[in-house]
Amino acid sequence: MREIEVGGLRITYETAGSGPPLVLLHGYVGDGPATWRPQLDGLADDFTMVAWNAPGAGGSSDPPESFGMAGYADALAGFIAGLGLEAPHVAGISFGGALALALSRRHPSVPRSLILASAYAGWGGSVPAEVAAQRLRQAHTLADLSPDEFASTLLPTMFSEGTPQESVEAFGASMREFHPAGFRAMANASAENLRDALPHVEVPTLLVYGAEDVRAPLSVARDLDASIPASTLVVLPGAGHVCNLEAPKEFNTVVRSFLLGALSP
Repeated sequence: MREIEVGGLRITYETAGSGPPLVLLHGYVGDGPATWRPQLDGLADDFTMVAWNAPGAGGSSDPPESFGMAGYADALAGFIAGLGLEAPHVAGISFGGALALALSRRHPSVPRSLILASAYAGWGGSVPAEVAAQRLRQAHTLADLSPDEFASTLLPTMFSEGTPQESVEAFGASMREFHPAGFRAMANASAENLRDALPHVEVPTLLVYGAEDVRAPLSVARDLDASIPASTLVVLPGAGHVCNLEAPKEFNTVVRSFLLGALSP
């Protein structure tokens, strides 16, 4: 695991492969390597894969709980600059997808393309207000639980039935390493409304969602697809929220095809 300091925060990350850079942003549970293992292994023949641990996750420092999506976007831009990555592709799942949108709004010259998996325009911009408020309340309650209680509450909502148990268990292990303060910071950022960013996305954008996702259902996917100018929506049959782990071959095929097309003149 490598690390870099950005704005006084330690950020850890894993890299693999060579080629055009693809930065991977995990959700508000788990960490980068655990979330993106099939992509770190499966796409490294074509791309330089960089899976960060967001401030508040993995081996990275905890940010202030008021960090907000702007703070995360600025930290991500600093991280990308610090590694010398020029015009990287940026892929984010769930909270990471919202973060990718915030990055494109605050630092539009940074991403070459966006891949938004199981993503929201923030909970406040994609689900009813009462649902967004309930999720935030739940997150603050969960932050005070033991690691096992934390994982057992959220893990069932992440995968569809039939997902290989080893995939569920590996992701669950990363969830148990959560930072209470860092989790609260990511939950607070997740609850924001980022709808104003959608019409300003100017780069090619791939939306990938699982057909069985109960956290970011297809109504959210279709809304983002209708609101982002240059977007393409792909739905993976039978997959749930962590669709890149549930259907890794299909996910990688779609992503590789999209990115090689985005690299064409």
